Amino acid sequence: MVPSLAELHPNPGWAATSPAINAPTSDTVGKHCILELYHCRADRLNDEAFLRSSITQAVQQAGATLLQLISHRFTPQGVTALALLAESHLSIHTWPESGYAAVDVFTCGDHTMPERACQRLIADLQAGDHRLRSFRRQTPEALAGLEREPR
Repeated sequence: MVPSLAELHPNPGWAATSPAINAPTSDTVGKHCILELYHCRADRLNDEAFLRSSITQAVQQAGATLLQLISHRFTPQGVTALALLAESHLSIHTWPESGYAAVDVFTCGDHTMPERACQRLIADLQAGDHRLRSFRRQTPEALAGLEREPR
């Protein structure tokens, strides 16, 4: 039997417990949001400049710090964009022909609110429907006390 997503993560936001994970965890290191947007405006999904602006505003609303934004428009359609954040990242991949966009927002720390970035993208792309899943990422207890140094 294949485990569900809720069974694969120690503390997903949509499940109270996760019996499949036995590793003890400590502090939350961040929050991860997975957003699927349906029935969006195709012209907005295919407009690279619009998406860059929308992502920039979404990052600001989340209280995150934008370090770099890269994007690419595909031929004949579709855009992929990645916002590198001081707190982690936001990415979007669009399929204008289907009115669909896949968004991933991960922010570390407790000062950011990635759900606000998601709400901004839902509104900007005028999604007729969406699915938002969010969960907390936790540090395994074995790593929590270790000092990490760059190599």
